[in-house]
Amino acid sequence: MSKIATRGLVLGLALAPSWCVIGQTIRPIQSDSIPLTQDLRTLVFEATRAHERVPMTYTDISLKEIAPLNTGQDLPYVLRFTPSLVVTSDAGNGIGYTGLWIRGSDPSRVNISINGIPLNDPESQQVFWVNTPDLASSSGQIQIQRGVGTSSNGSAAFGGLIKVETNSLSRKPFSRVENSWGSFNSRKHSVQVGTGLIGDRFILEGRLSRVASDGYIDRARTGLFGYSVSGTLLGKKSEFLITTFGGREETYQSWYGSPAEVVEGADQESRLAFAARNSFTEAQTQNLLQSGRTYNFYTYEDQVDRYGQDHFQAHYKYRLHDNLHVNVSGHYTRGKGYFEEYREDDSRTRYGLNALLVGSDTVDVSDVIRRRWLDNHFYGAVFSVKYVRDANLLTVGGALNEYRGDHFGELRWLQWAGELQPGQRYYEGSSLKRDVNMYARYIHHVKNGWNIYGDVQVRAVSYVTDGIDNDLRAYDVDDALLFVNPKIGLNYNIDSESRAYFSVAVGNKEPNRNDYVDAQEGMIPRPERMLDFEAGFQRAREKGSFGINLYYMDYTDQLVLTGTLNDVGAPLRTNVDDSYRVGIELEGEILLHKNWRIISNLTLSDSRVRSFREVIYDYTEGFEVVEIDHANTPISFSPRVVGMAGLTGRIGGFRTKPADGRASVISHWEWSWMQKLVSEQHLDNTGNMGVMIDGYSTGDMMLSYVSEYVSGHEWRLNFWLNNVLNAKFSSNGYTYSYIYESRITERFYYPQAGRNFMLGLNLLF
Repeated sequence: MSKIATRGLVLGLALAPSWCVIGQTIRPIQSDSIPLTQDLRTLVFEATRAHERVPMTYTDISLKEIAPLNTGQDLPYVLRFTPSLVVTSDAGNGIGYTGLWIRGSDPSRVNISINGIPLNDPESQQVFWVNTPDLASSSGQIQIQRGVGTSSNGSAAFGGLIKVETNSLSRKPFSRVENSWGSFNSRKHSVQVGTGLIGDRFILEGRLSRVASDGYIDRARTGLFGYSVSGTLLGKKSEFLITTFGGREETYQSWYGSPAEVVEGADQESRLAFAARNSFTEAQTQNLLQSGRTYNFYTYEDQVDRYGQDHFQAHYKYRLHDNLHVNVSGHYTRGKGYFEEYREDDSRTRYGLNALLVGSDTVDVSDVIRRRWLDNHFYGAVFSVKYVRDANLLTVGGALNEYRGDHFGELRWLQWAGELQPGQRYYEGSSLKRDVNMYARYIHHVKNGWNIYGDVQVRAVSYVTDGIDNDLRAYDVDDALLFVNPKIGLNYNIDSESRAYFSVAVGNKEPNRNDYVDAQEGMIPRPERMLDFEAGFQRAREKGSFGINLYYMDYTDQLVLTGTLNDVGAPLRTNVDDSYRVGIELEGEILLHKNWRIISNLTLSDSRVRSFREVIYDYTEGFEVVEIDHANTPISFSPRVVGMAGLTGRIGGFRTKPADGRASVISHWEWSWMQKLVSEQHLDNTGNMGVMIDGYSTGDMMLSYVSEYVSGHEWRLNFWLNNVLNAKFSSNGYTYSYIYESRITERFYYPQAGRNFMLGLNLLF
């Protein structure tokens, strides 16, 4: 076992029982009765959420727990201390393009929803957090389920689910102002207002946010504008909610990463060799030689993404009976935008253009500025019916969703324009995806705390896409898939403090767009299937809590990351016949004092491909395909150890009462230290120890001063010092190999920021 893994094991066992800093997964067990809440969004949310009688592992995070972590970084960084979760940032500081991995599963395998509506892009199955800036400020509650989870709408979960519930509307008028400033010229400014309950029937709330940063990586600047508006109409037996949210983003591209020669501080000779192998120009070579860890391949001033996304949701809840509730929701998402690129000495044939005669010379290459567009619509309806009787719960639900998207490229400028028309398209294609699912979930209370859980989902997916891709290759995909996803389990509430559970679940998942379009010639990606076994025990007491969860995830035709990227920075995947993930998750808390606690979580896991065929190309004498078989190798990007340990405390409770008779104030200090540990990860599935991301451990410290007024007003001053010990580490990477006389393996990494800070002032009126 490596040094970093050993440190993680010692860390976790020393602090076990362990606990999660945010999200009190381990709570006192509730009674066997199931209360019917009257809050609309909670009801919509509960249709697919887990609770103490569901035999699965999950983490709940409340608004109070979100607030101290919400300094302007994307939502993955708010969740970074939860079990089995690893985050990464292209810009290196958590603002811009970020991602999260659960149990080693990449972001496209994590189902994310807002108020029960799918957020994952139906084609790529990814969530691009820059499209919903400052989402954490509108999040009232978040639940993270690990594994297959409960039946949900949208793409299947093969690593976990994240269910976001927007803020429950306040019945009292309020206004909130949040401002943060920090390293790399990072800042966040947010204003929220609410009318409170008007005429006992109507509530309106809104938020405007601005988030910006220059980024840790050179030129990796980000400028984000976000908004949300919600209104609720209350009736005697019904509630009607309309909400809209979204944003506009401009993000400088930094998805190329940094070559290993830069990150590892190689000498000039090694860097020059890399530049020569990759046909760098003189300007690109000088950029490579003069840059350090913050190297960015791109230098063109307008090498940016510009994209806008708007979400519209309408939710209606009607109480037919005290035990019967019906929820119906409609949604529409509109997205449109592009990224602009400058390319030097590009072949004109790449764009379907003929060579150009300039004077007496024939020009077949040219500098190019191009834009690659996405123009999409996503809409549908979601429903659920919830019936409770004698501590038994039946939920029936489903969804019908449709996605339409266009992909096309424009030529904005050529050095030698010739016959070029401004805005001329050089590729285009269109996609249509339909997703229909129905599910039924039943929890039967037997007696003495025993509950039987059953859940079955039938899902039909149709995906049609055709056109010409960026490399001018034609593609034509027409696939229809039918999945049946059953789940069954037992949950035993031993007493008011303890529960044990066991479940078996089946998940099926379709390939994404890149799996189809970027597949090797003659290969058709197959849908993947997983059998997920989960078993756990939880105990929650006043002075300490403990939880343990064991999992075994057995895959057929799993789509694993190959370690390479396509031409827009998206990871490529390939099917492997047989693979698995097995692990143990620990979490808990030790209360040292009424205001001080030790908190920790630890995941120890092993993820393996039973057989993997590596495909590389030999360019020594022309072009030759070389295939190499590997057996029982680690799955890429799957760390064996992920953990967090920390200490949190509260000092004070100082009460002051001004002489002029104004409301008294209670002030206190909050302090925490959070240490995150991630062991080494393989960049591909070959098991090659020389192609890895080194393990890392980082410590973050928070100090807050809070004044709470009896009237309900509050002001909070937050100070976050991230990576206190200034660790040098990378959180993500990619690799590719080829043969030219000998085998050459290129490695690229995404370095993360060293010591950095954020200072925030939040006011609630």
